[in-house]
Parts: sequence; structure tokens; C-alpha cells
Amino acid sequence: MVAFIGLLSAMAPKPASACPLALIVAMDGSSSVDAREHALQLQGLAHALQDADVVDAISAVGGIWFSSFEWSGRYQQVIQVDWTFLDSEESAKEAADKLSRTRRGFNEFPTALGYALGYAAVHLNKAPEKCARRVIDVAGDGVNNEGFGPASAYHAFPFEGIVVNALAIKGAKPDPVAYYRHSVIRGPGAFVEVASGFDDYAEAMKRKLLREVGTGYYTQLQPDKIAQDLR
Repeated sequence: MVAFIGLLSAMAPKPASACPLALIVAMDGSSSVDAREHALQLQGLAHALQDADVVDAISAVGGIWFSSFEWSGRYQQVIQVDWTFLDSEESAKEAADKLSRTRRGFNEFPTALGYALGYAAVHLNKAPEKCARRVIDVAGDGVNNEGFGPASAYHAFPFEGIVVNALAIKGAKPDPVAYYRHSVIRGPGAFVEVASGFDDYAEAMKRKLLREVGTGYYTQLQPDKIAQDLR
């Protein structure tokens, strides 16, 4: 009987450990982003998700929960990919295909970055698992110009245990890179990845994903970039 009970215990499903990362990407859809630039963002994220190095990094940590949405005005947030578990080339391709088929929600609204962050925090707290790390990636080409800003969002919404990273797209004035560094990123190890323009979005997104999913991959593939960041 004791042996039988031991066998049943060995056969019983083991409780799953917490997933390593829940990641949400917030993509800029404000009026400063034209149709071509928006397409470059969509295809750039889709390509980055399917990149072999990114897929390897995701697989190496056992998979991540991923979601993305478009944001612009105060109430203009549209889910592109709802929470989906990425752990293989196939699952990454499914998410990328869904992104590629996504139609733009709005194109005439300003940059309500505080509202976007608040929406992201609420959505991140709806992730299917309690993950070891929870990260919001907010991408944009300009500063907040509608409604409350990031600081107010951080006081009003549930950001406990959430890191906010950014992908700043150069080109506009005032400088979005400085703004994202000083007013947007939040939490331990938070950083800004810089795209020199929308044409550089895919490569910048790849660098950012590698850095977030597994720093070992990022360090191996981007030694010059790491050294530059530390200066």
C-alpha cells in the first residue's frame, strides 16, 4: 500500500513554477505617426518576435506571457495581441501573424502617455499567471501632450512590482529620448532603447526584447551596446 501511494504521488502533476516574465508592448498610434511609420512598428515587432535569437532567448527561460496594444488619446487603446504564451518558434509566429493582420485603431488623437501607462498596468495585472518579472514596454516618438503624465499614472494605478522600459524613436522636438529617460522609465534596471527612426524600429525592438528576456543573450550579441550604456 505504501508503495502504491508513493507511485500515485510520483505520478501526480507537479505545481508549475511562476513564469519568468509577463511582457506587454504599448505601441504609439498617435497622430504624429503616419501610416507608413505605423506599419513599420507593426512589422518591426512582428519580425523581432520571430527573430531566431529572440526565440532562442524566450525558449531558454521556459517561455513568457506576451501581449501588445496600440495607444494614442485618453481613451484610445486597442489590444493587438491579448495574453498569449510564447515558448517556441510556432507560438512566436502565431503572435507575429496576429500582429501583421492588425488594423490601426485610430490615427487622429494626441499623445496621452499617462493614460497609456495606466491602461498597461491594469492589463498587466490581468495576465494569466503571476510571473517573476512584470514589464511594460512603451514605445513612442513624442512626449505626453494630453491629460495627466507618467508621474500621475504611477501614483494612481497599480504599478507595484512592475518595471517600465521604453523604446524612444528619435526625430521629434522636444527630444523623446531625454523625456523617456527622465520621466517615463520606472523600476529596478529600467532602461530606454533608442531607435534612430522608424526604419530602425525592428532592430531596436530586437535589442530590447533580448535585454528583457535574457541579459546573457543581450550581452553576448551586443557587447558594444552594453559598453555604451554603461558610460
